[in-house]
Amino acid sequence: MKPIISVRGLDKTYSGGFNALKGIDLDIQRGEIFALLGPNGAGKTTLISIICGIVNPGQGNVTVNGYDIQRDYRHARREIGLVPQEIATDSFESVLGAIQFSRGLFGKPPNPAYLEKILRQLSLWEKRDNKIVTLSGGMKRRLMIAKALSHEPSVLFLDEPTAGVDVELRQDMWGMVRGLRDSGVTVILTTHYIEEAEEMADRVGVINRGELVLVEDKKTLMQKMGEKELSLQLPTPLETIPDSLSDLPLRLNGDGSELIYRFDIKSENTGITEFLRRLTSANIEFRDLYTRESSLEEIFVNLVHSAQHQGEEQLSGEAQ
Repeated sequence: MKPIISVRGLDKTYSGGFNALKGIDLDIQRGEIFALLGPNGAGKTTLISIICGIVNPGQGNVTVNGYDIQRDYRHARREIGLVPQEIATDSFESVLGAIQFSRGLFGKPPNPAYLEKILRQLSLWEKRDNKIVTLSGGMKRRLMIAKALSHEPSVLFLDEPTAGVDVELRQDMWGMVRGLRDSGVTVILTTHYIEEAEEMADRVGVINRGELVLVEDKKTLMQKMGEKELSLQLPTPLETIPDSLSDLPLRLNGDGSELIYRFDIKSENTGITEFLRRLTSANIEFRDLYTRESSLEEIFVNLVHSAQHQGEEQLSGEAQ
């Protein structure tokens, strides 16, 4: 199956000389939830803006559902719904009127049943006649999603969809996004809430300094790059790790009541058996143990730090 979005060799340098994107190659599959992660200034917004036709590309090609974003920009733009991070609406328009207007902008004929379905999915149907100014912040964000879906796009971009949204509403929106995916809409989201990507995404892309550092299936990524910790609860706290164990990847928690052993989950030999044997030899007892696996947030932070370190080494080498 052909990807619904295909990006090849995409570069973007702004007039001030800032190189925002550097040779981006990316395929996004039909019907998936794809999370694009990266620190501020990494290039996330530039990449989305180019695909959506808001910013002109420098070099490279982008197609959306087979339509080139430059040659077939009208068709490409109809395939896309965009929910920006900032809420921007006509405050004195009604909820229903706002999405009717958005649908008309794309030349779509009236479809009251479809618009009702969207508003019901987003729990806005009872507010359809209300002026937008009377809505809460969470409802306004839902309205932005309704507007983006009004012309029946095949791709939905969500830029920080739950920024400033309370925890309960965030959970509701996660469920709504999964429902959109199940209905056949491809969802691409950028987020600073790493747990959001961990909860929802099928695949994860990490962008840093304009370069796509990694694109991977979320579960595979966590298996490949995740680590596990074996935590031992000690009946008698330790002040320091004994010299006989100092060569092991160990650390103590703040009060010395927990001894933590870190191991690589993809390694054939985790070393746990040897660690426990040496623990017995050192006369260290424990009353309980449990394991914890690395979160996507920890993996993301390590990837970004690694990419920054490599970039600094490269610049240092060029300077010499």
